[in-house]
Amino acid sequence: MRITVFGAAGNVGRRVVAEALSRGHEVTAVARDPRRAKGLPVPVRPGDAANPEDVAAVSRGQDLVITATRPAPGREDELVEATRGLLKGLAGTGVRLLAVGGAATLTTPAGTTVLDAPDFPAELRPIASACQAQHDVYRAETAVDWTYASPPALLEPGERTGRYRLGRDDLLVDADGRSAISMEDFAVALLDEAERPRHHRTRFTVAY
Repeated sequence: MRITVFGAAGNVGRRVVAEALSRGHEVTAVARDPRRAKGLPVPVRPGDAANPEDVAAVSRGQDLVITATRPAPGREDELVEATRGLLKGLAGTGVRLLAVGGAATLTTPAGTTVLDAPDFPAELRPIASACQAQHDVYRAETAVDWTYASPPALLEPGERTGRYRLGRDDLLVDADGRSAISMEDFAVALLDEAERPRHHRTRFTVAY
């Protein structure tokens, strides 16, 4: 499979590139600033997900685009701009889009969304609100075959175990009330979806 990865220089993007290569896929890594992508095992092409022309150029002839872009603090609005650029650039191409989103709109066991939970950290509200707006843009999209992957509450570097549980719109928690997965296993879930697509124009989530 030919896969383009936007945000390849980021924490999740690097792991997506590594997981895809380990499965024998042909990967085109893209970063807005390729200098930040030192250490990646493939050449990195410059490209801005918010620019439809860039998106079209690096996605031509590909089977799938995975976007793992994440804006810097204070620039959260760029997430929606990138989403719109990706969708415009891929419209009419037939290339699938698998987007790493946020957990903001998942429903908690208490019945609220993650973002509206009373104990939601104030410092995370800007990026969570941006992810909520991002999800809204995808839900309104009908021209591109997109999939939105929501991580659990905690997504950190860790081990690759190859195991995870799959859900849809509810925050997945374990018996201790913990909602987490390693970035490595999140990448496993993304590549599993890439190889065996089960979610079309909808969202899924994963956790241990």
